[in-house]
Amino acid sequence: MVLALSFAVQAVGAILPNVPLLVAATVIGLAADMALHWWQRNMVSALGKLHATVFVRQVVRDLLVVTGLLRMAGLVQIEEEDHETRYLVIACGLLLFYALHVACQALATMVRRSRTLPVVTRNIDASSLRLSPAPPALLTSRWGQRLLGFSVPSTAGLLVTAETGSVRWAVGGITLSVLAALVAIGMLLLRLRPGRRPVTAEQALEWFESWLAEYRPTVGMYFSGGASSAYQANMWLEPLARLEGRPLIVLRERFMVSQITSTDIPVVCLPKVADLMRLEHSTLKMMIHPSNSGKTSQVLRIPTIKHAFVNHGESDKLSSCNPYAKAYDEVWVAGAAARERYALADVGIEDKDVVEIGRPQLDTIEPYAGAPTGPYTTVLYAPTWEGWDGNPGNTSVIEAGENLVRVLLADPKVRLLYKPHPLTGSVDSRAGTANVRIQEMIRAANARRATEHSDERPAPSAAAELARRTTELDRLTTSSFRSSADDAERMLLQTVPEAGRATSVAAATAAWEAAYWASFPAWEHQIVTDARPTVYACFNVADLLISDVSSVISDYLASEKPYAVANTSGLAEQDFRDGFPTVRAGAVLAPDASGVPALLESVRHPEKDTYAEARRELKLHLLGPSDPPSAVRFNEAARALCAAADEHRAGMAARALAAIPRQPDAKATLDDRRVRG
Repeated sequence: MVLALSFAVQAVGAILPNVPLLVAATVIGLAADMALHWWQRNMVSALGKLHATVFVRQVVRDLLVVTGLLRMAGLVQIEEEDHETRYLVIACGLLLFYALHVACQALATMVRRSRTLPVVTRNIDASSLRLSPAPPALLTSRWGQRLLGFSVPSTAGLLVTAETGSVRWAVGGITLSVLAALVAIGMLLLRLRPGRRPVTAEQALEWFESWLAEYRPTVGMYFSGGASSAYQANMWLEPLARLEGRPLIVLRERFMVSQITSTDIPVVCLPKVADLMRLEHSTLKMMIHPSNSGKTSQVLRIPTIKHAFVNHGESDKLSSCNPYAKAYDEVWVAGAAARERYALADVGIEDKDVVEIGRPQLDTIEPYAGAPTGPYTTVLYAPTWEGWDGNPGNTSVIEAGENLVRVLLADPKVRLLYKPHPLTGSVDSRAGTANVRIQEMIRAANARRATEHSDERPAPSAAAELARRTTELDRLTTSSFRSSADDAERMLLQTVPEAGRATSVAAATAAWEAAYWASFPAWEHQIVTDARPTVYACFNVADLLISDVSSVISDYLASEKPYAVANTSGLAEQDFRDGFPTVRAGAVLAPDASGVPALLESVRHPEKDTYAEARRELKLHLLGPSDPPSAVRFNEAARALCAAADEHRAGMAARALAAIPRQPDAKATLDDRRVRG
């Protein structure tokens, strides 16, 4: 609005002409344009779709100023004979500046393309690719900011000329803008010298194949998705790292490389299908898949690799028995419940292809130790998101969330941990709105409690300890980059990790979690939306879980602690339990949250807990036996699938050999010719 108004006022100031109006509108318009490029990128994109690009806007802005100058010259008696020549110099100078900007943009595109390699890596030594730090973003990616910044001297000179009538100010300002563009062009040309460029795309792919031959990966994880779905892959990083063999992570989206959390496993991103197919001739034998995506079908075309669908969680939802799963060689599930789920769904998954491996991520979950020992009962409310199918029973946030939280906050002996699903509100805005209101309720409750328990706060040293542990963990798990760093620069910096880093990260994570919980008073409710602490860390401090029909329940059952499920499906309680087997060992809460007080009573007094034995049975049914451990079963499944891949490759080689025509025996051919002769 400000930008559009500035152009309208600027036009009025140029036509009248009115110098103060023209100057004020131009300055405001240029400042608003700069603010858009710094803080409102979405608006910039929207304007671009209307063909009102920053280039067009700046040309119009300068054109209106020049129009104002010409109008002033026409209204004032000018005795100098060369005034037309002077204004011609201004026009030619502006045209030269715009031409240099176009040339600069073309060179910037060439530089970006030369630095965009067909493979992006992490935890791999890529120094032989002749990588170098990226040029300043102002020269390459932020071309709109560059144009506006370089235009400041020329626009300022034109405005001073409008105020004073002296053309030399405009000429001087335009000269400075031209010089700035020439310097930028020179810097970009240096980047295009043969010695300053990274290797070519083909050379990069040859390097990648050489690295594959040297590293010889055997097991891998394939992942493709949006930025908000990275958690699905991250939950499998540690189990993958513990597998026998040499693990590898294969991604398809460049941005996803930075979304994968700390790991020592080599990470490669191959955006193009043709480049992905180079894995066919590698030593990679099998890959796990935490999710389905449109690009999954592309990697499934590689015949030398076996594929196992592991999912990113199991629940009674239809998504946990997706027909797409039959595209994989095997479907790895936690326990017998998932096997039965696929059989009942009748989606084409053969029972022989289902392998029970447990949930190797759950090794860190602490077992149930009885009633809460402190003054507060810690309740974890972890609702799932609304899903894609519009089913109102997917999430309790919309219909029951506020009621549940209100009742929990009303209990003076409850400490609430609220951890909503990362995708909450991404499909249904009502879920996002309810999520915001719930967080506001929690903050208000904390404010009230703070006045009542002002003397019950941790020592200042607790906050200092958390800060120290955070710094240490960040140092081990994050890489610092310049704001202008591109993929090539990150590849250069994210080289092979130091030996023993994974062990250090595990120790630092445990220390951070201890410091995190100790840094808050025991009565303070928490809103947990960051990556840390994880939902599993929340499990370990919770006495009770309230959730929806989701994989959170299945994972929480590893602890055998009490849990409850919110029923917003519209089904009667018994129908709800019959339809969703994971509910049968927990309490069912109506949308009005009327059952919460009785639920809390059973948690505080285990003798009133009627679901303890059912939880033990359901845990076995959902997650499988504890012996052998899930990590062992996961490794055995990977070993067996690798063996199947070896057998398949041997068969392929034998069939290929049989298909090659046999060369005729030279002696027999000669004898045959003699006979016929």
